[in-house]
Amino acid sequence: MTPKIDVRQRRARLAARHHLATPAESVHAVADAVVALHATDPATVHLSTWARLKREGVADVERALYDERSLIRMLGMRRTVFVVGHENAALVQAACSADIAKKQRRLLEQHLGTQGHPENVPEPDRWLAEVEDATERALKARGSATAQELSQDEPRLRQQLLMAKGKPYEAIANVTSRVLFQLAVDGRIVRGRPRGSWISSQHYWATMGDWLPQGFAEWDADEARAELARRWLFAYGPAPVADLRWWTGWTVGQTKKALAAVQPIEVDLDGVPGVVLADDLEPVEEPAPWVALLPSLDPAAMGWIERDWYLGPHRAPLFDGTGNIGPTVWADGRIVGGWAQRPDGEVVHHLLEDVGAEVERAVETEANHLAEWFGEVRVTPRMRTPLERRLAQRT
Repeated sequence: MTPKIDVRQRRARLAARHHLATPAESVHAVADAVVALHATDPATVHLSTWARLKREGVADVERALYDERSLIRMLGMRRTVFVVGHENAALVQAACSADIAKKQRRLLEQHLGTQGHPENVPEPDRWLAEVEDATERALKARGSATAQELSQDEPRLRQQLLMAKGKPYEAIANVTSRVLFQLAVDGRIVRGRPRGSWISSQHYWATMGDWLPQGFAEWDADEARAELARRWLFAYGPAPVADLRWWTGWTVGQTKKALAAVQPIEVDLDGVPGVVLADDLEPVEEPAPWVALLPSLDPAAMGWIERDWYLGPHRAPLFDGTGNIGPTVWADGRIVGGWAQRPDGEVVHHLLEDVGAEVERAVETEANHLAEWFGEVRVTPRMRTPLERRLAQRT
């Protein structure tokens, strides 16, 4: 008989394993608990960490990222930027980034050979390899550098491409960012400190050898995918297989092979088939009532593609047009509203369902704590959603 795990148990696991009901011990514990912190929006890393610690400040996250370098910002699943601990970073590089690097290299070489402006690049594969090596040497000589500085050192980074020729959105752009993307996803360079404050999305680059001399541990790709699947299942399981495939960006074949190595148990998730680690069938104790204000793209909201069990009917006001979730209010394992920061610094929220007076008071208290934590900093999410826009502008 197929074991059953209901939605209450899934929510209890989310609360416990993502450190939403009880605080984590450190910045590193937060990153490891969720496998990888979304970092497309740099503010998300800090806000996701604060929500799970309730005590650490920006300086603690920056120390782990830039001084200790025990966390690293890298390109991983679905061509997305994440902040990851070293062990998980090695898995992500072998299990996800390496495949992305191969695909993006082929695409860039194709564009160089067919869409160069004003002329195509002959032998684009050789040209790209030379430019990558020259760029890495220039970066090593500087120690750290911006994209603009590197394009001054290596003029070929200013090679242009004519994209979408003849279309209304036709554009001419330098290859600088794409070459740096390639070097980063290959694990040769890394994003270092931001150029501005902690909410800046522009970073100085450094070579991997200078930033992290020991580099990543070497993993066989299949073994890395199996281990990453195991860690994801502990943090996000039980879940449908489709959720794992979406989160990783793997093919159907890669997902099946990884799960064959892990050998999870099939379970019934309130009528939906799912899988769970074979040694993880025992129920997790339901935590005391809790609330959390989580940022846009927080791992708790972006860990699954099938979100009804915690999102309910609230998708429309909380997501943008491309599937990115905005700031959310959570209560006891489900999303119950959204929040925003106004220009004067006030953190405001709107509840999308009746949660009772006690939960409302807890949410208000959490919003006040977050406003205190922000201080003079003002954060606007990179991916804006209907509810966040409305709350931020309301007078």
